[in-house]
Amino acid sequence: METGILLESGTNELEILEFKVGNNFYGINVAKIREILSYQVPTPVPNSDNRVEGIFMPRDEVISVIDLASCLNMTKPESASTDMYIVTNFNQLNAAFHVNAVLGIHRVSWSDIIKPDSTINAADAGMATGIIRIGDKLIIILDFEKIVTEINPETGLKITDVEHMKGRARNDSPILIAEDSALLSKMIVNCLEQAGYTNITTTNDGQECWDRLKEYRNKGIVDEMVACVITDIEMPRMDGHALTKSIKTDDDLRHLPVVIFSSLVNEEMRRKGEQLGANAQLSKPEIGQLVEAIDKLLNVTGE
Repeated sequence: METGILLESGTNELEILEFKVGNNFYGINVAKIREILSYQVPTPVPNSDNRVEGIFMPRDEVISVIDLASCLNMTKPESASTDMYIVTNFNQLNAAFHVNAVLGIHRVSWSDIIKPDSTINAADAGMATGIIRIGDKLIIILDFEKIVTEINPETGLKITDVEHMKGRARNDSPILIAEDSALLSKMIVNCLEQAGYTNITTTNDGQECWDRLKEYRNKGIVDEMVACVITDIEMPRMDGHALTKSIKTDDDLRHLPVVIFSSLVNEEMRRKGEQLGANAQLSKPEIGQLVEAIDKLLNVTGE
């Protein structure tokens, strides 16, 4: 099953693939999916993480298989007759997730996705990034980046890339960030502060960021409050592409540099970002390149 559903850029919509693990219903953004393949017994790898079932090799490429049932602390069904692999590509990494059934694709709006509260994702321990109702079912959108990063921390933000930037001159250029992950938002802020950027405002999603920008615009203080916007793509209420489109089609805001910093930055997503007017687009592991892009956009020498 190939995935190739393209959406118009900046519509604040996404495609969710619904699948089952055990008797529970889950979802993943189609933009993360490379392909869907029938299950085949993987080759075990000695001393690997117990959530990694092994490896398989479609078309001359070795791909690790992650057992979602193990990641979610669930019992595996006895029969594997409907099992599938969801092969993903994000954070410049390919991985196959073993699921028990693939049920279909739903086109939804980010505004319909509910962000889990602290009772579900207590102390950053939860695996859900969003919840959406489809018919009489509640579908939990899983945090695949977190799952992969927990198995291999090297796939997360490469914080070591900015360690050499400590001691740079302080820069008060105001930076506005839209990022729905509290953990990632904090890590991004810490990295920027190491690089000398100290005037940083964070917002929890694209809608909050857009509301803040409109407030600044209406007060006539945009340039005092914002020199650059950094946005994720996947966020409840308003995604990063819709935010970028809103900024770049507003006469009073379009001059603001927008940097898309997301695990979803691939060739197709890069084209969409370019169409919307993004000034730079970087994949989430590359925090050092994010600082370099901001330096260039704000004409900072980095000394």
